[in-house]
Amino acid sequence: MSNSTIDTTQLGEKIVNVLKTIYDPEIPVDIYELGLIYDVFVNEDYDVKILMTLTTPNCPVAETLPLEVEEKVKSLNAVKSAEVEITFDPPWTQELMSEEAKLELGML
Repeated sequence: MSNSTIDTTQLGEKIVNVLKTIYDPEIPVDIYELGLIYDVFVNEDYDVKILMTLTTPNCPVAETLPLEVEEKVKSLNAVKSAEVEITFDPPWTQELMSEEAKLELGML
C-alpha cells in the first residue's frame, strides 16, 4: 500500500466536510448538521454511496440537492464514483438536527 492511498475513514471525513458546505435553501444550516445525511458508505474501491433524506418529499430542491451532493462528493480526488439515494424512511424530523443546528435556528 502506497502512502498516497487514503483509507476509507479519512475519505469519509473528507466527504462529511464537503457535505457541510451544502445548505438547504430554506434553512440556513448545512445538510449534515440538519440531519439530512443518514449514512455515508465508502468501499475499498472508493465508490461512495450516500443515503440521505429531504426535509419534505415535495422539497423544492428534491431534484437539485441530490445532484449537488453527488457532484461535490465526486469532486474529491480519491472518490471514484458517488451515488445518492433518497429515502423518506424514517422521515426527517427536527429531532435529527444537531445541537449546533438547533442553536443556529434559535430552537434551544
